[in-house]
Amino acid sequence: MSVSAASIRVSLPDGSVREVPAGSTAADLAASIGPRLAKDALLARVNGRLQDLRAPLPAGATVEIVTEKDPVALEVLRHSTAHATAQAVQELFPGTKIGQGPVIENGFYYDFDRPEPFSEHDLAAIEARMREIVARDLAIERVDLPKTEAIAFFEREQEPYKIYFATTKGDDLVSIYRQGDWTDFCRGPHLPSTGRLRAFKLLSVAGAYWLGSEKNKMLQRIYGTAFFTQADLEEHLRLLEEARRRDHRRLGKELDLFMFHPWAPGAAFWTERGTVLVNVLNETMRELQREGYREIKTPLLYNRQLWELSGHWGKYRENMFLVLDSETGEHDFSLKPMNCPSHYLYFNSKTHSYRELPIRYTTYDVLHRNEVSGALSGLTRVRQFQQDDCHIFLREDQIEGEVARLTRFILDYYALFGLQASLKFATRPATRIGDDTMWDRAESALRAALEATGLPYELKPGDGAFYGPKVDFDVADSLGRKWQLGTIQLDYAAPERFDLSYVGQDNAPHRPVVIHRAVNGSFERFIAILIEHFAGAFPLWLAPEQVRVLPITDRALEYGERVRAACAATGLRVTLDERGEKIGAKIRDAQLQKVPYMLVLGDREAAAGTVAVRSRKGGDLGAIPLQDFLDRAAEDVRRRSQDA
Repeated sequence: MSVSAASIRVSLPDGSVREVPAGSTAADLAASIGPRLAKDALLARVNGRLQDLRAPLPAGATVEIVTEKDPVALEVLRHSTAHATAQAVQELFPGTKIGQGPVIENGFYYDFDRPEPFSEHDLAAIEARMREIVARDLAIERVDLPKTEAIAFFEREQEPYKIYFATTKGDDLVSIYRQGDWTDFCRGPHLPSTGRLRAFKLLSVAGAYWLGSEKNKMLQRIYGTAFFTQADLEEHLRLLEEARRRDHRRLGKELDLFMFHPWAPGAAFWTERGTVLVNVLNETMRELQREGYREIKTPLLYNRQLWELSGHWGKYRENMFLVLDSETGEHDFSLKPMNCPSHYLYFNSKTHSYRELPIRYTTYDVLHRNEVSGALSGLTRVRQFQQDDCHIFLREDQIEGEVARLTRFILDYYALFGLQASLKFATRPATRIGDDTMWDRAESALRAALEATGLPYELKPGDGAFYGPKVDFDVADSLGRKWQLGTIQLDYAAPERFDLSYVGQDNAPHRPVVIHRAVNGSFERFIAILIEHFAGAFPLWLAPEQVRVLPITDRALEYGERVRAACAATGLRVTLDERGEKIGAKIRDAQLQKVPYMLVLGDREAAAGTVAVRSRKGGDLGAIPLQDFLDRAAEDVRRRSQDA
């Protein structure tokens, strides 16, 4: 069939071909397919790339109409809602300058330059104006201008931040989006009109340096979120409220786990209870790594020569704590920000045979990284932290078996806490060391090893470490939030840089491969995640205080001490509440401290040698012989049971 000069053909995802008039848009195509699709259409995927519904279709293109069922639609909805936020702000507060408004996980933000701070009342007013903008159903239209015209346009608009973007981010043609009289620099795509915006909520205001640099001006950042249905929005807000209730910073104080002091910014003080938590995690890792691992300790302070050899002095120095050499007067030393180079030095201090490999060094030393003060946040972003660091030195033919071993180890460890992980394979980043031949070799080896596990994984192009590809473990907590924790990184570069070698079967030196492995990441961040995951109600094996003995009267104090001693002798972490408070107050205090078990003791229990067991979760469980309780509790701890 011949095609008219005034028409073009496009292909649909099902392989069918449609003829449409030349100049037709994706909206026209959707309308020609059916009124329901025309109503539901939000944007289009043309030859695999997203574009606005109003953009003309090229001849021969493969076109997919995108509706809200497509996951990418939610991101575009949120991006368009960010634009509506900025329009509302500039309508309500003339003279406000706009920065940037990208989509982020679970929402969006927009940065504003305004002398007066936004208040909670202002956020409510902005939301109300956004609803007016939705009601206006303004067409969201893209206009492409030559770069010089775009810059001149934003100069007339007196928008300095948009001038920056048009100058530095724009191509020869700069795309501008207009809705009504309001315009913004943006690459798009966007929904067809403001009337397509649905359920949204502005959440908070925070300060943010322009372009993330402390050297730049502090702007005001409004955070928000948006969904296609009110029900989805309300569920998200419920989860946010639950996350606030579980905030590790609040619970850490209430449960007396850790504190911070302004004289040691970014370094946690662990209380007695918090130290128990840290030690239990350390002991668990040590127990699991008793076979096949070699725990070592290395210095905390190194001369710059080490960091020059590793490459950190040139690429990472601003994140390191430099120390003044009293003899030279120069900052020639640094506290270590990671363990890798020290493990290389230790490996090189001895001659190793191929029969020894793989050699696995683990270290639990404290590390220091000079995070900017504005980025510090509870335990999740600190300057001093402890890692369960492991580096494996192995032959190339051992990679597949070692990756399988490490993957099983990491997933089994997370299962102890009821955490499940998804795997991501990250490939070479734009900024990296080593040539493409080395990267081809490393990526091929790690991909093959990962695929040999049979586990599903997501590809993350360009997200690898600067020295090698990696497998990352994203862990979902009880609220469904994802945390990037464990990692397996394959490194061919460090052995070359540090001239690492082992003696092969042929008695000649050979180059090993290095695997960087972490499970918790940092103990500080992992504990923060666990606090929020469990809402502070840790399982019995992990709880800082496992049992609290509660005598009803002073007459039961002597028996209470015998019960406490018996629990301690069994290995349980136990306290005796000797206060003269009523039993109801004692139980309430133990509940607030989220103690897994309370043993209530009166005259009857003392006479019978029993304990009235009260569970944090199940309430009153009745009286049982003391030894029965001890046996059951000890078994739950031994098994690291989630539900005792």
